[in-house]
Amino acid sequence: MINPAYPESELTGKIIGCAMEVHRVIGNGFQEVIYQRALAIEMASQGLGFVREQEMAIFYKGTQIGTRRVDFFVEGKVMLELKAVIQLEDVHLAQAINYLEAYGIGVGLLINFGSKSLQFKRVMKSLRPKL
Repeated sequence: MINPAYPESELTGKIIGCAMEVHRVIGNGFQEVIYQRALAIEMASQGLGFVREQEMAIFYKGTQIGTRRVDFFVEGKVMLELKAVIQLEDVHLAQAINYLEAYGIGVGLLINFGSKSLQFKRVMKSLRPKL
């Protein structure tokens, strides 16, 4: 059942399941790119459509000021940012939320493969007004 409090909860659940399988099979201690490659294989095997390292423009008051590559953009709906650090920090969460805002995406996942247990956070675009 889809929970209206968590948009795209079914899709994010599938993505988290794929990440759990990757972590179960190869564990922690690798560089982020290894987890990106393994997760791409796992998501493809589960029939999820995605784009890896899609370059997206960053705008400030209507002017493009740069670009950033999001690790995965899944099913055209969910941004996925991966980390391979010992512990997720507030700065990682802030980064993921900023990407949602900058890209105009409503829902994202921040997944950390670097700890002994897989860490993940669902992130949603804030409702604060744009300045």
